[in-house]
Amino acid sequence: MSEVADLTASLVAIESVNPDVVAGGSGEEEIARFVAGWCERAGLETTLSEPASGRPNVVAVARGSGGGRSLLLNAHMDTVGVAGMTGPFEPRLKGGRLHGRGAYDMKGSLAACMVTTAEAARRGLRGDVVLTAVSDEEFASIGTEAVTASLRADAAIVTEPTELQVAVAHRGFVHVEVETTGRAAHGSRPHLGIDAIAKMGHVLVGIEELDRRLCANPTHRYLGSGSVHASLVEGGQEFSSYPARCVLQAERRTIPGESVALAESELSEILEDASAADGDFSGEVRVLASREPFEVDETSELVRIVRARAAAVLGAEPELVGVSYWADSALLAAAGIPTVLFGPRGEGAHAEVEWIDVESLERCVEIYLAVAGVFCA
Repeated sequence: MSEVADLTASLVAIESVNPDVVAGGSGEEEIARFVAGWCERAGLETTLSEPASGRPNVVAVARGSGGGRSLLLNAHMDTVGVAGMTGPFEPRLKGGRLHGRGAYDMKGSLAACMVTTAEAARRGLRGDVVLTAVSDEEFASIGTEAVTASLRADAAIVTEPTELQVAVAHRGFVHVEVETTGRAAHGSRPHLGIDAIAKMGHVLVGIEELDRRLCANPTHRYLGSGSVHASLVEGGQEFSSYPARCVLQAERRTIPGESVALAESELSEILEDASAADGDFSGEVRVLASREPFEVDETSELVRIVRARAAAVLGAEPELVGVSYWADSALLAAAGIPTVLFGPRGEGAHAEVEWIDVESLERCVEIYLAVAGVFCA
């Protein structure tokens, strides 16, 4: 195997399931020690720090000779769970595809960043190349939040898999909780009870209608439209009682120009309309968490450099695209760092079968080095 493929396999073999996603997950401590040790042996200036106890980041710098601009390469170390997988931490190479949990999302990209940064140090660029191997992207992104609080860079590439396309936009999200309040009563006394679960049914119909309207009106060139769906519903206590309370958790995916306040108002309006149509219950909407969408000007210098260097390596100019998932690119951009997403090909993010295309990883290393050679020179 090539150096980047061999390194990816070593990373996949380390369980780094995010414990906030799956109870009992080991988190990033072991893999961070591995990454830090590898980077130190490669001669990089390496720092290991903890945004939260047991949840480390690794920052490794290929220090430039001076006078050049800095390029940050970002990849996360944590993964989701492994339910339903066979041998998730036993990397297997088959037909040019390296299989295992995290191979695609995103230990292959992390390996490519490590190899790139080590090679950048040997080439002696004027500017710094900075690897940030971060924790907790799969849950709250405390790793990249800590990076933006402590580091500055002139540009960043978030190396999430983009199928060798240049991603200039992605959606944000708003997690919302809706509660309906009825009245508890014995199941044999309907004149006394108000069924909070049934009342939530009106809200669910409204959410479905809102999603239909959103999807019917795509306004963003790369992302189309936002969306909304119901995620979790909880309510009631036993068969023989009218439920006094029902709680729905829903997710609103947003496109640039759509705010948290907009998402909250949409759900509040659905609840108000449901209550007005059937006025014997009350309710409340609460925002639990949110992340902003991301967009970078497709004519910006960074996008043009990445696209041109990729074209030189791949033999054809890569497409400009939007990606459906949220990524740490939104945090880096919000911190004032020009950012783009570019990463390898593969399949199976959060799925039972996950693999990364090894050849695309090798091309990524070439492209990241070419971008650094232009940007940091």
